[in-house]
Amino acid sequence: MGTIATRDLYELIGGANARGERVVVATVAETRGSTPQRRGAKMLFFENGETAGTVGGGCVEAEVWAEAREALRTGKTALHHFTLTADEASEEGMVCGGTMDILIDVGEHA
Repeated sequence: MGTIATRDLYELIGGANARGERVVVATVAETRGSTPQRRGAKMLFFENGETAGTVGGGCVEAEVWAEAREALRTGKTALHHFTLTADEASEEGMVCGGTMDILIDVGEHA
């Protein structure tokens, strides 16, 4: 899964809104050190379980997906901090070792 173009992002959100489906938008707000994505990278999580885009892959994306499901359940937007230690990165076959702040935003997007 790769990064998502802004136009595609808005088209996917618009389609979900037209279906009455909520969407969680995860946005990389800040990075420090070596990370798989840069600030501004986005990933969409739909109520039906589909996704689009990426915020980094591997263990970070799994954690973001868990937070997105929780956001869909609670309706609460929050900023989350993720640490990519060198040990965790090597276990996933990555070369990362930095930190990422990711905004998990749920609600009406238009």
